[in-house]
Amino acid sequence: MKGSGSGDYTQWLAACPYWQIMRPLPAQVFHIADAVNWPSIERDGLLSTDAILRRSRFSPEIESAVRAHRPKAILLPNGAYVRDQAPMPPNALAACLEDGLSPREWYGLLNACVFFWIDPERLERHRHALRGRAQVLLTIDALALVAAYRDIAFVTPFNVGNARRKPARRSLRTLVPIDQWLANGWASEAVDGSRPRSRQHSPSELAVRGSIPDIMSYVTKVTV
Repeated sequence: MKGSGSGDYTQWLAACPYWQIMRPLPAQVFHIADAVNWPSIERDGLLSTDAILRRSRFSPEIESAVRAHRPKAILLPNGAYVRDQAPMPPNALAACLEDGLSPREWYGLLNACVFFWIDPERLERHRHALRGRAQVLLTIDALALVAAYRDIAFVTPFNVGNARRKPARRSLRTLVPIDQWLANGWASEAVDGSRPRSRQHSPSELAVRGSIPDIMSYVTKVTV
C-alpha cells in the first residue's frame, strides 16, 4: 500500500484553468470487496465483472447468468464472488432508462466498470446491507487514482446500481467523464434543453472502466 501520488493529481488540476470553480473530489474514496475476493484483489487488482469473465473460461450458461440480471449473487467456478443486482430488477430499470437503452445494456455498462463510494454515509448503508457476509473495506487515495486513470474515470450523480423507489432517469450520459465534470459540472449529463444539476451537487460514485491491476498502489487502509 502506498497511495502517495496525490501530487500528480494536484499538478494536473493546476494545469486546468477551470478547476478552482469546481468542488474537488474528496481525498478518499471507498470500495467494499467480498472477503472471498480479497486474495485475488491483492494478486490481480480490482477487476470489473466483465474482466473477470474474460480472464477465465466459463460455460455459456454461467457467462449468460452473470451478464443477465443477477437476482442473487453468483459464486464462479474460479472462486470469484459476483454480487447480486437485486436493487435493479429489469422491469423497474426499464422504466427509468432513456435513449433506447435496454436493461441488459445497462447491466453491461455497469459490469464493465469498477465502482467506488464517495459519500461515507452511502458507504455505511451499503456495508450494512452486506452485513450477512464478511467484507473487506478498502480506503483509496482518490487523487492518486484519478491522476493515473483519468482517461477512463467517471463520476455519477446518484447510485447507478439502484432502480427502486422512484429511481432517477439514466442513460449513457449518467457516467460523466471526470475531465468533463471538472470543466463543466453536470452539463453533459443533462438532456438537451433541460437544466443541468447544480455544480454543488456532489457525485455519488467514482467509476473506472475496465480494471485497476495496481489498485494496491492506491490503498491507504484495509478494514476487515
